[in-house]
Amino acid sequence: MRLTTRMLGLALVLAGCSMGQRGPAVPPLPESGFTPIFDGKSLAGWDCDADFWKVESGAMVGETTADHQPKQNIFCIWKGGTPGDFDLKLQYKLTGITGNSGVQYRSVELPDVAKWVMKGYQADIDGKQVYTGQIYEERGRTFLTLRGQIAYVSDGQKAGSIGSTGSDSELKALIKENDWNDLEIIARGNTLIQLLNGRVMCVLIDDDSANRKMDGEIGIQLHKTTAAMKIETRNIRIKTF
Repeated sequence: MRLTTRMLGLALVLAGCSMGQRGPAVPPLPESGFTPIFDGKSLAGWDCDADFWKVESGAMVGETTADHQPKQNIFCIWKGGTPGDFDLKLQYKLTGITGNSGVQYRSVELPDVAKWVMKGYQADIDGKQVYTGQIYEERGRTFLTLRGQIAYVSDGQKAGSIGSTGSDSELKALIKENDWNDLEIIARGNTLIQLLNGRVMCVLIDDDSANRKMDGEIGIQLHKTTAAMKIETRNIRIKTF
């Protein structure tokens, strides 16, 4: 009954998506109750390596070149709290075909590894749009939910597919390259929903009590690569429950 109850809410979400495809689209709800967590002018409230991060034209910018790379994946970390149940919205733009980034949430820092290193759930982003939209667990269980997938993880087991939010190619076509995308992350209990440009990219129901995280920090990833890349984020706001 535990899974069935939680699946009910998920079914309602997906039913809404299906109805939107068959008939008139349901208009989006007016946005209310959100608090900005990035002022667009400075990195106040965030902790990151100033050698790679700056604020430019109202956006938080992480940038590398081929010969100027971090030693490992690093993050610009919001220090304003460790939200559990929340709705997080932001806009991002990734430049560079080999670029790799993501939005970390319900995560912890790993100072024993290095400063600005995180472990936890990630809304994945990449320049080739192979992984963009999926849920990845940085330094953890790795791939949890692919784009277009509804996945379930039982206690101590690997993630498995239990449904779909659309085809990979259909959802990939919604992603804007070298332009601004709207990302939304909804976390409620053990259910995580990620949307890009208004469409549900994937859903994860995580019942792996030993490995899941029910709250934690938020961060923007700057991935170590072999070439130049830039990740820009702006209009970052959150509503907690």
